[in-house]
Amino acid sequence: MTKNLMFDLGGVIMDIDRTRAVRAFAELGMANADAFFDPYCQRGYFLQLEEGAISAEEFRSAVRPLFGRPVTDEEIDRGLDRFLIGIPAERLERLKALREAGHGVYLLSNTNPIMWNGFILNEFRKLGGSIEDYFDGVIASFDVKVCKPDARIFYLAAEKFGIRPDDTTFYDDSEANCRAAQALGFHAETVTAENSFMKLTEKE
Repeated sequence: MTKNLMFDLGGVIMDIDRTRAVRAFAELGMANADAFFDPYCQRGYFLQLEEGAISAEEFRSAVRPLFGRPVTDEEIDRGLDRFLIGIPAERLERLKALREAGHGVYLLSNTNPIMWNGFILNEFRKLGGSIEDYFDGVIASFDVKVCKPDARIFYLAAEKFGIRPDDTTFYDDSEANCRAAQALGFHAETVTAENSFMKLTEKE
């Protein structure tokens, strides 16, 4: 049994669909919406938002000229949230069960304040609790101003959570992020359609 389990959010615990956000921004008039949401890595204003280099307000102001018509803050936020589908209840129950089994359970996510303070935190409330009911510690990239796969975010996680990499398994849907964690001594599992969050955590 691994002592500590550290999870990515999108594509691991929460189901996501990039194409929904691309479609939403295209419908709002963004000509290059597909390029804006790069399928392989964050870039541009989206990356700056996720690494905390710009605020939610600055992000909205920066992207507003990219649309072919006037758009409100609410329209931008709703479009961005279309990236997220939700968290199946069984995964929330599994997180609780892992903590009850004696694991330290942690979240390490590249995310942004628009998604985080709205849709994401609400998903963790839908069974009547809050995000604190599922994790012993949480790091969101925009809070610490660095994104995976930068080694600094993994060092920050180890320090903040008080965990040792060799006692910790990291789960992410990005092979690059998993390789970065392994280079620092973490165990790592890449989450895929075949090796899902639920399947990979059965052994824990």
